[in-house]
Amino acid sequence: MEPEKKGLVPMVNFMNKIPGGIMLIPLLVGCAINSFFPDFLQIGGATTGVFTSTNAFLGAFFVCVGANLSISGAGRALKVGAVVTLTKLLASIAVGLIASHFFNDNLLGLSAVAIISGMSNSNGGMFTVLTKMYGDEADQGAIAVVSLNDGPFFTMIALGTAGMADIPLISLVAALVPLVLGIILGNLDPKMKKLLNDAEPIILMFLAVAIGSSMSFSQILEGGLGGIVLGLMTLIIGGIVTVFFDRITGGTGIAGAAISTVAGNAVATPLAVAAADPTIYDAAVIATPQVAAAMIITAILCPFFTSYVNKHFRRKDPVPAGAAGSAAPKLVEVEELANEEGSHEPKP
Repeated sequence: MEPEKKGLVPMVNFMNKIPGGIMLIPLLVGCAINSFFPDFLQIGGATTGVFTSTNAFLGAFFVCVGANLSISGAGRALKVGAVVTLTKLLASIAVGLIASHFFNDNLLGLSAVAIISGMSNSNGGMFTVLTKMYGDEADQGAIAVVSLNDGPFFTMIALGTAGMADIPLISLVAALVPLVLGIILGNLDPKMKKLLNDAEPIILMFLAVAIGSSMSFSQILEGGLGGIVLGLMTLIIGGIVTVFFDRITGGTGIAGAAISTVAGNAVATPLAVAAADPTIYDAAVIATPQVAAAMIITAILCPFFTSYVNKHFRRKDPVPAGAAGSAAPKLVEVEELANEEGSHEPKP
């Protein structure tokens, strides 16, 4: 067997040492480019496409993820998705109500609008990547339900403005089509399943760069201490609650950890809510940079949190909870994602 060749710069080995590094490092690279050289991203052609085609890369990644999901596991995936999505929403409402009623709508500089706008959303791309790396089939398939919290709809319900927002059915269908396509392809042909599985790490890194290119380090500064607090509240308070309910309902806890982020489009949520209810406009203006800062904070810290949850509960659960009698799936570590010859499929 030919010995492994060492590169001049061991980039893959460096990413392997960091939890979620194959996602986190490219994301920070994209964020740095957008922060210091934003005009470079707009020179056009393939260059702009590589750095800004988030939806294209996300769709391709969903196809790859779907290829590794078995049709028989769809019911459990929907249950996991419903549990973590509903729990995250209720946790955001609870913290928002506490801020509004007991702290005069100023909890450590955060209004109820900021808290619910940030905590009720989640980063679907990050959720997909982290559940793929650490979760089982049910965790990965939960994105079909988790994608529902992507936008201002749940936030408006939580703030009492239900009926003034609407998510077109076609948008939901558009989010699910790539995943369903992957499920069909992967279940029809094992070779296609392996082909799409092997393509994941490449698409994942380009997806991370594109997501990072929509962020800026200045958003953390504009959000100030309030934005950092909101990010930590989303990760710690929201994360603990969602992991707990994921676990007690038979899940692995990975989906509960991976959903503990603030969505990129949550930045637009406060003003979207204010358009429906102008009386909260002033609070929405303050909340916008806070939500943006929280988005950056959770994007950086959530991979570490999910890695910790994975290590903690895997010691207790050789076989994932809710999957008794089935073979324990092999964890998809970053090293395997970087191994172009390896298969990421669970082994019996």
